[in-house]
Amino acid sequence: MKLIRGLYNLKQPLPASAVTIGNFDGVHRGHQLVISQLKRVAQLASLPTVVIIFEPQPIEYFAPERAPKRLARFREKIAYLKAQQIDYLLCLHFDARLAEQSAEDFVQKILLESLNTRHLVIGDDFHFGKNRQGNFEFLRQHSARFGFTVDETETLMEDGERVSSTRVRHCIEQGDFEKAAELLGRPYSLSGRIAHGQKLGRQLGYPTINIKMGDKTLIVKGIFAVRVKGIDNRVLEGVASIGTRPTVAGVDTILEVYILDFDQDVYGYSVEVEFLHKLRDEQKFDSLEELTVHIGRDTENAIAYFRRDE
Repeated sequence: MKLIRGLYNLKQPLPASAVTIGNFDGVHRGHQLVISQLKRVAQLASLPTVVIIFEPQPIEYFAPERAPKRLARFREKIAYLKAQQIDYLLCLHFDARLAEQSAEDFVQKILLESLNTRHLVIGDDFHFGKNRQGNFEFLRQHSARFGFTVDETETLMEDGERVSSTRVRHCIEQGDFEKAAELLGRPYSLSGRIAHGQKLGRQLGYPTINIKMGDKTLIVKGIFAVRVKGIDNRVLEGVASIGTRPTVAGVDTILEVYILDFDQDVYGYSVEVEFLHKLRDEQKFDSLEELTVHIGRDTENAIAYFRRDE
């Protein structure tokens, strides 16, 4: 997959392509269905596949106070889309200029002049252009003039409900990570590079790996039973804390993981942390001694979770 950040980085127009457009937050099974349909059409017509996303997402530009917390950060979204084996990922910077662009101009300048779109696949709730004037019906009516065909994907339903980023987000907020994994097609996870921390966990008898999240709008916060992938092809079990560490007056959002039965220098590794079960909310304790007691309880509860089926 080739990532193109902005049309200015597309050095020359594509000769032809099959395209889909959306936010793809979380790249859940509904998104995967859209991409699968795109790939089938592209294969039949011998066309490369192009997925268009926006950064920031449109609602984050228009109404940041109402924007939902993301299921995946930008780099994670890229990794999930790369796993779908598409050819091009075009990321458009959503700014005032793009917000004011009419649906007609979006089609002409981006879909036709830059990508030479021959086939377009869109979700049933997709809108684009100024005032959301572009939608499936608009594209269908003008497809002959534009010179490409348009397919609308059906809504993917699970247990009588739509598979959507909103539904996945609700499952995670309610601590239902099993259902979230069903909707995503994989466990919910965060990833990053292991960095040096304050080494407080080591002083308390629970050495942790530390990953700086940076983004305080993450949907998860609290203490969790997790799996860690990315260290010497091993799948490791652990207890994760994600938040600002109020007991020690922390500010930045940090993901800390105490890996069970593990003692190895792993600074610099890039890992993926899968969230399997919520143990409790993040709390502020009156002392490090009280914090240590709760870490011990969290560890026992995580071990019980991992051993529940044995």
